[in-house]
Amino acid sequence: MSKKRVLIVGGTGYLGQHLLEAFSNLQTCPYFDLAFTYHSTPPSKLLNALPHSLSFPVDLQNGHGFDSISSTFGQPDVIVNCAALSAPRACEMDPAAAMAINVPTSLVNWLSSFKENITLLIHLSTDQVYEGTKSFYKEEDETSPVNVYGKSKVEAEKFVSSNCSNFAILRSSIIYGPQTISPWMDGILSKGNKVDFFYDEFRCPVYVKDVVAVILAVATKWVT
Repeated sequence: MSKKRVLIVGGTGYLGQHLLEAFSNLQTCPYFDLAFTYHSTPPSKLLNALPHSLSFPVDLQNGHGFDSISSTFGQPDVIVNCAALSAPRACEMDPAAAMAINVPTSLVNWLSSFKENITLLIHLSTDQVYEGTKSFYKEEDETSPVNVYGKSKVEAEKFVSSNCSNFAILRSSIIYGPQTISPWMDGILSKGNKVDFFYDEFRCPVYVKDVVAVILAVATKWVT
């Protein structure tokens, strides 16, 4: 059986790094060829830890970089889109950037350029598509976001469902868990930079390895 190609879009983020590590561990089969995207600085520590993974710089706002994936890696069998401008404050300050990054227009357009319809897109969304006035929301509950981040994610869901044949949308709450290969928090704190956290929200955290397990199950079922 030939290897299946998995592309993690936003592989240097918290969830992205955990996914890369999990998929890499599955390569003991060996079963997957693995690649990921990053936005600006090449993640040297991550590359050293995952020497068999390919990395590609991609600008999601204009799609620059996707052609290089086509020519070097080929058409993925599974794409997991973890990339987002996810800080609500940053989204409020720059709504245009939030929409341009969080609605995966360039990613879906690139995916549509392939002749074969074999790719599953797993798109990560958020519980902030709801207004947050109750608990235990269900998938069929009406979306009614109260911030720009949530609005951008609703638009992303609509875009993916309207333009993709094979997709799964996973709405996650705030994700927590162990440190990643290349932890961003340690870097910020070691520089003495201040970090702002919310204090006026009630959230229902989800363990990162549980999210990873769901994504692995969906991806594996698709390719087998």
